Amino acid sequence: MSSTLAGAFGVAALFVAVLALVFAIQALRARTVPVEKTTPAPLPEPEPQPVLPEAKPGTVKAELRRLGKELEVTRGEVKETLQHLAIVRYDAFGDTGGKLSWSLALLDDHGDGVVLTSINSRADARTYAKEIKAFKSESKLSPEEEEAIETLAKEAGPTVD
Repeated sequence: MSSTLAGAFGVAALFVAVLALVFAIQALRARTVPVEKTTPAPLPEPEPQPVLPEAKPGTVKAELRRLGKELEVTRGEVKETLQHLAIVRYDAFGDTGGKLSWSLALLDDHGDGVVLTSINSRADARTYAKEIKAFKSESKLSPEEEEAIETLAKEAGPTVD
């Protein structure tokens, strides 16, 4: 097989992987998820905040309070984004080298997201996407996919918000 043809297969596999990622993200966003998860993590008791008198609109104090509220909302939204990434590269078949196959886990702070896998051989490349919920999948995972997810679960620590 010529290097040009191999390069074309590589580009095609990458395109399919990115396309699968886009579809997976769209599916996750389109899904109507209740505010409370099926197994919610216990939330820490909020510390009582002193009641502060309302600042006059347009003052620095009022702007700081408004920005503080916006920051709290933004922090909550960031926890829902696919921001944690782990990739495992490997040789799927004994007759190929260079670790061209890979599994990529993209998860949010709750362990929800997607794992993408591209298995490359001499003749073709196949790409798979599997949904992940709380670091688990209903689909059977390959050892490499499990390794990518376990890497992110260890980074998250024993308690996940």
